Order: sequence, then C-alpha cells, then structure tokens
Amino acid sequence: MPNRARTPLALTVPALLAIALLLLPLAGILARTEWGAIGTHLSRPGTVEALKLSLIVSFWALGLSLVLGVPLAWLLARVPFPGKAFVRSLVLLPMVLPPTVGGVALLLAFGRRGLLGPWLEQSFGIVLPFHTSGAVLSATFVAMPFLVISLEGALAGLRPRYEETAASLGASPLRVFRTVTLPMVAPGLLAGAALTWARALGEFGATITFAGNLPGTTQTLPLEVYLLLQDDPHAATSVSLLLLVIAMTVLVALRGRFSATPRSGRTASGAADGAGDFGGETSAAGAGAVTAPEKNGKRETEEPEEAGERWALRAEVDGFTRLVLSAEPGTTIAVVGPNGAGKTTLLRALLGLTPRAHATLTLGDTDVTELPPHRRQVAWVPQDGALFPHMTALANTAYGLRARGVPRAGARRAAQEWLDRLGVGHLAGRRPAQLSGGQAQRVALARALAARPRLLLLDEPLAALDQTTRARVRHALRGHLAGFGGVCLIVTHDPVEAVSLADRVLVLEDGRALQDASPAEVTRHPRSPWVARMLGRNAWPGIATGDGLALTDGGTLVAAEPLPAGAEALAVIPPEAVAVHRERPGGSPRNVWPGTVQEITASGSRLRVLVTSDRVPPLVAEITPQAAADLGLADGTPVWTGVKATEVTVVPL
Repeated sequence: MPNRARTPLALTVPALLAIALLLLPLAGILARTEWGAIGTHLSRPGTVEALKLSLIVSFWALGLSLVLGVPLAWLLARVPFPGKAFVRSLVLLPMVLPPTVGGVALLLAFGRRGLLGPWLEQSFGIVLPFHTSGAVLSATFVAMPFLVISLEGALAGLRPRYEETAASLGASPLRVFRTVTLPMVAPGLLAGAALTWARALGEFGATITFAGNLPGTTQTLPLEVYLLLQDDPHAATSVSLLLLVIAMTVLVALRGRFSATPRSGRTASGAADGAGDFGGETSAAGAGAVTAPEKNGKRETEEPEEAGERWALRAEVDGFTRLVLSAEPGTTIAVVGPNGAGKTTLLRALLGLTPRAHATLTLGDTDVTELPPHRRQVAWVPQDGALFPHMTALANTAYGLRARGVPRAGARRAAQEWLDRLGVGHLAGRRPAQLSGGQAQRVALARALAARPRLLLLDEPLAALDQTTRARVRHALRGHLAGFGGVCLIVTHDPVEAVSLADRVLVLEDGRALQDASPAEVTRHPRSPWVARMLGRNAWPGIATGDGLALTDGGTLVAAEPLPAGAEALAVIPPEAVAVHRERPGGSPRNVWPGTVQEITASGSRLRVLVTSDRVPPLVAEITPQAAADLGLADGTPVWTGVKATEVTVVPL
C-alpha cells in the first residue's frame, strides 16, 4: 500500500474546529429535544397551522422565483449588456444583506407609505404588508438568489454549441431554450430550486419586519419558533428539529450539487467505431422504418421542401474572414487551411453566429442576411457533433424536422431512414453517452441531412471515424450530395475527403482565400505550403530567380520552368520525385544536397523518409521498403538527395 501524504497539522486543527463549530449547535438541538413529547409539540393547532402556511408561502415563493429567476439567470449567462456586474451584485445582495434590513427595504418599497405601496393599493387594491402575499414576497426576495446563482453557473458551463446547432436545425430561440437548454441544465435548475424552497421555508427576518407575525396569515413556522421560545422552549426545540430535518434532507438529496454542471454529451468511448457497426441487430425503433407508408396512393410527405428545388449560393464575407463566394446548386466545396485560417469563422458567419465576421448571404432567390439563424435553413455539423445528450439518436435526428413543423410520426420515419442510410439505424434508441465517437458523428451527420437544408455546413464531419468506416460513410455522403439541391461546404484536413467529395477546394489562410479551384488543379498546383504538405508534397516558399528559387529558409533550388525574377513563389516537389543515395549521385539531377535521415515512417506499401540538411529545408522522399533495405537506411544514416529540375513545380503566391 503506497504511503499517504500526511495532512499538515496547521490545517487539520482549524478544520476540525470549524466542523465542531457547525456541529455543536445541531447537537444542542438533538440533546435538548424531548423525544417523548415531540409528537404532541408538532401536532399543536398553532404549529400545524404555521406549517401549512410555511408550505404555502415557500411553494409560492419557489414558483415566483422560477418565473422571474430562470429568465434572469439566462440573461446573466448568455447576454452581454452594460451594467451586468451591477445586476449580478443586485442578485447577490439579499444573500449578504441582514434579513431584517431586507424587510425594511421591502417595507419602504411596497408598504402603504413606500414607493409603490400607495399606487398598488389605489390602482389594484393590493396591500402587501400584514398579508400572506407579503410573506411570499419576503421569502422570494431572500430565496430567489439561490436559484439564479445556481442556474447561472449551470448555464455558463453549457457550451453554446448545443444551442447554436439547434438553431441551425430551424429551432426558434424559445424552442431551443425549452427543448435543449433547460433539459441540459436540469441538474443545476433542480439544485437551485431545492435550495430556494428550503431557504423560503426557513425565512424569518424579512417576513416579520415586512409582513408581520399574524397567526394564520403571516405567522410561518420560523416565526412560530420565535414565539414558542418565550412560552414553551421545549416545543420550540421540537419545531426547530423539524426545520432542521427538512433542511438536511434537501442538502443530502442534493449531495453537494449546488452548482451542478450540465449533462455532458461526451460519448462513452472516445474511440472511433469500426466497420462492424454497420451490421448487427435492429432495435425496435428501427424495425420496419425504412420507408414511409403510402396514403391515398401517394407517399406521405416527410420533408419540408419539395423534391427538385435547388438553391444557389451567393455570399460576401467581411471581418476576420474576407472573401466573395458563389456556387451553383449541387456544388460541394471543401474548405481547407491551417489552424486559425478562418475556416470555422466562415461557417459561423454563414450561420449568423459570430461577431468576428459578417456574411451577406443569398440562397436561391432569397436574401437571408437579416434573418436569424433558425430561419436561414442552413444546417451545421460542428466538429464534435453536439448531439443533445438528453435525446435518443432518433429524437436527435428528427429534431430539425420537428422544429420546422413536420408531424412527429413523419419526422421519426424520415429520421430512421437517415440513420439507416448512415449505418446506425440499429442505434436509434440509444443516447449519445451510449455511442462511440464515430457512431455519434454519423448520427450528427444524419440529423443535419434529415433537416433538408438549403446550405449544408460540415466541420470535419468524418474526423472521428476509422479508415474503413470513413470510406463507407464518405460513399453514403457522396451519394446524398450528388442529389442535394443546395450547396455544401466541408471543412476538412483530409486530402482524400477534399478530392473525393468536393467539386471545388477553397484554400484559406489568415482569413483570405488563397485559392479556389478544382481538386485536380489544387493538387497539381497548390498555392499554399500548408495545402501542399497536406497533400503529402514538399513545399518550399521563396523568391523566384532566373533559374529557380531562392528559398526563404536558406538554399537555392533549380527549376525547369522558373517564374519572373523577384516574384514570391512556392516550389512543390512530390516525395516520389526525390531520389535517395548513399553516395553523391552523378548524372542529370541539378539539385543535390547532403543530409541525414531523421525519420522513417510507413505510408501504405511505401516508406516516407525525412531527410534534414544544413543547405535546404527538410525534405521528404518516398521509396519502397526494398530500396530502403538496399540502402541500409535508419535514423541518423548520412545520405544524399537529388531532385531533377523538371520535377519541380513553381507556383506564384
């Protein structure tokens, strides 16, 4: 058994004293309680009446706190506005203010001579002091902050991506709040509600100061205890014990979750699923749900858009990402570039979800620039899928259709079809926590496709899949995109995805478009070092000279077709064009450099050899395993590399 670190005595003693300070008063109540007479004390008519009134007041205070506090917590957590710090201080104020001072403040605001009291009495006949409603107002004033603080913490811990994804599927802000936000912060809401109710049940100071102590009207259980201390201390102890038990029951039930975080959508297994997920059993939810029934000889309509409708894309984006983009219906555009290039910002600008960039956007004949995200008909699959953790895979997939008014039965049938197409139909009844990373990503993809958007935005949709599964899902996605009437943008770092799925490749760097061309053109003549390396090529930037390139990182390169001298350019060298020798080669290569093998990695049936040199930047060569064995290559082996001038492609930047 490993040795446990000793707790410092200087910390242990004060901690134990603190526990004693909290525990001894409770022990005093237990020690002084007349256990044989507790039933008699609690069944007294005055005590029963005070208990009933306390329950009425506390539940009304809880209801009022929910009606007012939930929107306030959402405002503080989600909306930036001037004076937010001041408003949050107002929320916290009743928690630190002496309750009697709070009662005085309520009296000066709502009393008969207060700021609003005379108006309330003259206009509506409402008199709050010395009335049960005054006790409710007092309890709400001191208890509502517990709900607001707890719920605000839960909302702050909820990633906005869930709500943004719901909006992209067509859900209005109120629907998003009702169906996504509240269910996901339910632990924090329940914790705050329980604390609010318990605090309202035990409220004393503000109530007696503002509402008075009238039996049957404002005399709650804490006020009853105050009176009993003067006439019958043993009965007061019994009633105090009752309040203590109620408070401890609430706290034990919460188990310390006073600021509970939202339920996470993290999958049970972060590993990508294998190809075997395409087979297996079919759940009851998926059985017989492949096709929709026919009604009156026609297939029942499941999708909100008519078949054959097509939408072109016209967008002008400014801000961090700056470009003009247009595409005809059915076009798929792969968006590539290094981290921070503005790829995700572009997608969020098209969705209308970011202040970093603004998009003037037209889909088909409709200008959607001024429309909120939920009315743009732009579906989005973020990098992590953002599946709603409180819904099953089937409910997730049907969400966009339901948000756009499709009846429940039709939406669920269409959702099941999409899950079946992507090979996860047998998982329709599972929740995201029961799915692997790859399974969850396919459900997220099905959810976006089922919504029948005019513009489809996919942020690395296949990144979580293994190679075999990725190929199958890519094939299914390609089949759908072939008949898709809108435009699809796919952010990817996978050259295979860019080439196999896209009609065009848009290369971004620092928010600007470096290249927008066909996959074949980008593959042959990449204008970005990052893209060239993504495609597996050597990419060396530099300044064009009369016979080649003066490299930015040092050295020179001879090219058969150089650019005009002085132009910024990029030299692209395929790895298979790099020859590796143990001795300096003779013959035709005009580019020859000594170097050292830094690393050898497998790439399919070939090996990629990284060679470093003090004359030129690192160079990758691709050779066969037999050639590596013949050369005796290993890490640290000195070699010579050679590249023919005709194998060098120089493109302007």
